[in-house]
Amino acid sequence: MSSVALHRVPAERLSRKPRNAGQYATLYLFLAPFAVMTILFGLWPIADSIRIAFTDSSTALSDAPVYVGLENFRSVLADTTFQSSLWRTLLYTVLAVSINVSAAIGLAVLLAHPALRRGRTLFKLAIFLPVITPDVASFIVWKWMFNQNFGIVNHTLLSLGLPPFPGVTRPVSAFATLLIVEAWQHVGLYTLIFLTNLQLLDRTLDESAQIDGANGWQRLIYVTIPQLRPAITINTVYALIEFLKTFTVIFVITKGGPNFSTNFISYYAYTKFTGAQYGEATAIATILFVIVFGLAASAYAYLERSANR
Repeated sequence: MSSVALHRVPAERLSRKPRNAGQYATLYLFLAPFAVMTILFGLWPIADSIRIAFTDSSTALSDAPVYVGLENFRSVLADTTFQSSLWRTLLYTVLAVSINVSAAIGLAVLLAHPALRRGRTLFKLAIFLPVITPDVASFIVWKWMFNQNFGIVNHTLLSLGLPPFPGVTRPVSAFATLLIVEAWQHVGLYTLIFLTNLQLLDRTLDESAQIDGANGWQRLIYVTIPQLRPAITINTVYALIEFLKTFTVIFVITKGGPNFSTNFISYYAYTKFTGAQYGEATAIATILFVIVFGLAASAYAYLERSANR
């Protein structure tokens, strides 16, 4: 009896193998096009960009490039313009991430409030609409709105008896302009993620806190936000990656000015590339890639540890 059973087990296992192999083959067949696209349009350009960073700019795009080792990286790291653009990018990222994540939490809590019954769908649409609006088109409109001669922002301020907003004509106001425009563009996505997570929270905890006498603010800080930690982690890491790479809004609105006040690291790499300094441009891009990957991974690890305490 036992010998029959022993002979049956391998036979059953062997009969399962073709079916499993077929299932995995189908899975790999569907994944193959996406894997090929990722390699061709994702990994290969990154690898080639890193390769160019080690070549002389005059031969970087030729069939026989001259490799100069770490010379481009030494030149970039010693460049005071690069140093200032790096610190400016980090400052902008900290401010943009803080503003966007905080505003998104506030908007999500308001949209999820039971008192907001009528018009909730309309408000959701209004907040999320900028996310799906083409960024170049929306940035051009914002540039017109902040125009010193015919912009609606200053027209409205002057009609109210308030001083005009300098917009992109002064360093500090140009920095603030980018923060405003980017918040309008991105906060809707973060709000939607928080709003989805709010609908999945354990309501009994909030009800228990309310019975114990906690007011709305206390329930938000000590009950709601701790349960939103997974969403906070996702939004913070995504926003960190997004704002470290800020480029399009600078290209359309400020061109790195005034007085290099918005010359962030990605735009500085672009100016190097348009000046045919391909080696230094890709060296800057490589440094930015390492910074983005390192900070995003560190932020994710830190937030995950904090959530598990």
